[in-house]
Amino acid sequence: MVNQTISYTLVLSGLSDLPSLQLPLFLVFLLVYLMTLTGNLLIVLLICTDSHLQTPMYFFLGTLACLDMGYSSVTIPRMLFDFHTQKRLISIQACITQLYFIMVFVVSECSLLAVMSYDRYVAICHPLHYTQIMHWKACVLLVLGVLIFSVVYPLVHVLLLLKLTFCISTPLQGFFCDLPQLLLVSCSDTFINVLLLFILGILIAGGIFALTFCPYIIILNTIMKMSKAMRSKAFSTCSSHLTVVFIFYGIAFFSYFHPNTKDHSAVDKVASVFYAVLTPLVNPLIYSLRNKIIQISLKKAVRRLLHI
Repeated sequence: MVNQTISYTLVLSGLSDLPSLQLPLFLVFLLVYLMTLTGNLLIVLLICTDSHLQTPMYFFLGTLACLDMGYSSVTIPRMLFDFHTQKRLISIQACITQLYFIMVFVVSECSLLAVMSYDRYVAICHPLHYTQIMHWKACVLLVLGVLIFSVVYPLVHVLLLLKLTFCISTPLQGFFCDLPQLLLVSCSDTFINVLLLFILGILIAGGIFALTFCPYIIILNTIMKMSKAMRSKAFSTCSSHLTVVFIFYGIAFFSYFHPNTKDHSAVDKVASVFYAVLTPLVNPLIYSLRNKIIQISLKKAVRRLLHI
């Protein structure tokens, strides 16, 4: 058996090894991070200050904006640090900690998108009972349930990771710590970890995926029975959410389920950038561009600022 040296520090491959690109990449991702925080924070502030936006739909949207800010804050600051130092070294403990919070925010967003689908289902298919079903207590309990589940579930994988040892090997292919990548550089037996990841991934991800898309089958069936004017209004309330869902799941499936996962080409890194960095940036843009109520609220807020 070949002797392997146990390592307490891992190396992230990053986006590029060229020293000349580190400063431009630092500036680009710093700009992306600031835009992400600004866009999502703006949505949260609009929802908190405009009484017209204080409804269950926008409560969930504000929660999604908070999750997007948290998600981007777990990945991008670490990227900026690595661009600045050009070392890309990370301790095992820091790597597992980052992985835990990434999983928390990813599971939270997936679960919240399913809750938002249910909200749209009730609003369109049962409009007369909407306020009775989606009252504030129910909305808060749904969000609390999402957060509790999202905090607890990653602990299963993290506790198993803590039992593994890691060896000096090839760098982690990417700019953040990812569970499949960590398992690849472990010199322990990872069969249980991989099996659990596979089984729970299918059960939980499949369940959340079904809860997200199944309501839209009923929604579309209901919309097709409406008048043209009502149909247009119903589609407008769903289009933003559907766009975000397709982008989120589309990039996620490409990142994790395309062939040759060990052959990390430039395409893989681009997909990771879209998944971990650009999705939180794009979400507020989609909702602000497609939602007339948010546009009106934003214009009112700008007018108030200009008159100060």
